[in-house]
Amino acid sequence: MRSGLLQPGTARGYAVAGDEAVLAALVAAEVAWLGVLSENGCAPAGLAETFAGAVEAQPLDLASVAARGAEGGNPVIPLVDDLRARVGGGDAARFVHRGLTSQDVLDTALALVASDALEDVAGSLRRAGDALAAHAEEHRTTVTTGRTLTQHAVPITFGLKASQWLTSVEEALGEVETCRAELPVQCGGAAGTLAGVGVAAQTAVRGTGAPGDGTTHPDPLDLAGLWAERLGLSWPGAPWHTRRRPVTRIGDTLAAVVSALGHVATDVATLSRPEIAELGEGLAPGQGRSSTMPHKRNPVLSVLVRAAGLQAGPLAGLLHQCAALAVDERSDGAWHAEWPTLQRLLVLAVTTADQAATLVEGLAVDADAMAARVAVVGDVSLSEWRGLSLDLAASPQVPEGAGAADYLGASTTLTDDAVRRWRERTHR
Repeated sequence: MRSGLLQPGTARGYAVAGDEAVLAALVAAEVAWLGVLSENGCAPAGLAETFAGAVEAQPLDLASVAARGAEGGNPVIPLVDDLRARVGGGDAARFVHRGLTSQDVLDTALALVASDALEDVAGSLRRAGDALAAHAEEHRTTVTTGRTLTQHAVPITFGLKASQWLTSVEEALGEVETCRAELPVQCGGAAGTLAGVGVAAQTAVRGTGAPGDGTTHPDPLDLAGLWAERLGLSWPGAPWHTRRRPVTRIGDTLAAVVSALGHVATDVATLSRPEIAELGEGLAPGQGRSSTMPHKRNPVLSVLVRAAGLQAGPLAGLLHQCAALAVDERSDGAWHAEWPTLQRLLVLAVTTADQAATLVEGLAVDADAMAARVAVVGDVSLSEWRGLSLDLAASPQVPEGAGAADYLGASTTLTDDAVRRWRERTHR
């Protein structure tokens, strides 16, 4: 796990998507493939279990695998060497990784890591959504000042603002759930033809009692599908070695999540300024401290979430650039550039979603400050209403003594609808 010295709060993200998680996913992919071969008569019965037990008894050395990855340009090559050594060499070792190529294993492993990360992000989004729904309900009629282009506009309710944040979280959650459900296994062999997988499928190991026991052979495409099923991924029907939409889809989803949460954090940071003070972070003791000004309580969660929002989009864009430069049947550099970029996005999204959930769960709403601001703005907030009442003879007139609470349009309906949609999606 990286220390995250210059990435505050990322311990959670690295626990889910750091190098240890990637190594574990690489091993899981190889163990699952050997299990598929064994179950279908293409590898000795019980070899997968023996293999998994040997790896558990003697875990791989992450630092060693990482260091030797430079020799072949990817970590799968030293990984396979070490895994084959775990089964004692000889013919048994040749069944490890049989028919696959490095990209099959690495892409599949990253899909597994993405699955765990997306699940974690979804959990944090549900926390955030529940908190925002509560804020929206509590403040559905709390009048506050709307602002457009930094200036006072017409009145709104804080419930409406919270419901807009909630809608963004709901949309992000839907994208996360869809992306996770569609994460694909990678299985194409050396150049995407599955020729090596076909050879593995035709390697009948007698005496196993499995479908390929010397008389029939499993279809390579079926083996790919079984591998996906065993790993909890999908088989898209064809390899995608240089067709990188599965990767850019993950990046787009993560960027959408972080952007949505960045918007919330930007609003909170703005409205928590001392000269506005309508919102505040519910900071734990010690949070938000300054190194030199003891009176300060900086909106540290908003700051960190905003910082993530500035990073996520360019990272997703880099994945698209890599996809555009994919070449031949395996890319010479574009594929390699994806790995740290995707990992950084996964870590960022897991971290940011958790921080944003904590932010809105502890959000302090000062309705009195909002009311005071509405009073200061005064009749100016009704200028649109007054203008509309004068432009046509048939226009309804502004009632005598009307105030900001009388010009809220459909704010409460919009708020209630957003909360209802959230409850329906999450069954809360």
